[in-house]
Amino acid sequence: MSAIAANPYEYELPSEGKIALVIIDMQRDFLEHGGFGDALGNDVMQLQSIVPTLKKLLETFRSLNFPVIHTIEAHAPDLSDCPPSKLNRGRGNLKIGDQGSMGRILIVGEDGNNIIPELTPLANEIVIVKPGKGAFCRTNLEEILQKENITHLLFTGVTTEVCVQTTMREANDRGYECLLIEDGTASYFPEFKTSTIEMLRAQGGIIGWTANSEDVIAALLPQAMAIA
Repeated sequence: MSAIAANPYEYELPSEGKIALVIIDMQRDFLEHGGFGDALGNDVMQLQSIVPTLKKLLETFRSLNFPVIHTIEAHAPDLSDCPPSKLNRGRGNLKIGDQGSMGRILIVGEDGNNIIPELTPLANEIVIVKPGKGAFCRTNLEEILQKENITHLLFTGVTTEVCVQTTMREANDRGYECLLIEDGTASYFPEFKTSTIEMLRAQGGIIGWTANSEDVIAALLPQAMAIA
């Protein structure tokens, strides 16, 4: 069985089942100047730095016809799916539902809630709209994974310590084999990313594995040839 060079040890690719790329919350409001992240005082360039890596990974998965899953953190216009504990958190100048420079913050269908143009999903790719940090919370993600026989998940996106980590932990609890692509994820706070990586792969990979994108791509290309 082929494997990806990873930490704390090799990540074996499935002999049965499928491997999917999961791209978490690469939304304009989080990554672009004038968006929600910027309004909260964050350096959005920290997140934009991973876009070239994600483009390479996305191109690889598309060329191999492997599953791709995009997530979008979003709420209904009437905020009926946003609990008060989330809505009122932070005490910033803008909160969920407020009007920002790219539309209402984290509301389905608003310009700022869209995935950045460089990573726009294709029609055949899975898009999960999630009202929480984790992609399994109040969504049909697990049903989709089971239907598509997806057993292995490679995680990317933002932010490492919040939505990415939460979803990876949720997936681990459900029995999926999880790997975080280190140069495919980012945080507004680099030290948070570093700590998250260490936590996920501690104690022999208690939550999962981590690897870099070059090793992932190098392992997947021969895997695809073997399947063909």
